[in-house]
Amino acid sequence: MACNLTISKSAASELIRQSAFGGTPGTMHIDLLPDSFDEGWFYIRLRCGHKEGVPIARTDGITLFAPSRQLTLLEGLKLDYFCDLSGGGFLISAPEGAQASGCGTGFKIIK
Repeated sequence: MACNLTISKSAASELIRQSAFGGTPGTMHIDLLPDSFDEGWFYIRLRCGHKEGVPIARTDGITLFAPSRQLTLLEGLKLDYFCDLSGGGFLISAPEGAQASGCGTGFKIIK
């Protein structure tokens, strides 16, 4: 693994649940999508399977894959999951030198 993204316990549990429900137990894929307004924001997308990615994190029965071209953007980040009565969702920390999005699912590199 060439990336040290960490996965919280709550995120690992939800990734395992989603991967099993999606038919790829223990295997999920994360990638960063650019915003549609070309303002420099990146938002996480999680899908079942490995989607031709490389493994970047393994913990508690889940292996997370990502595109090799995005490893530098994912380096050192933490993936977390929250859940309350209104629902739940994944959050990602912003890398050093970046601004976090208001919703916690993305970031923008500050130049």
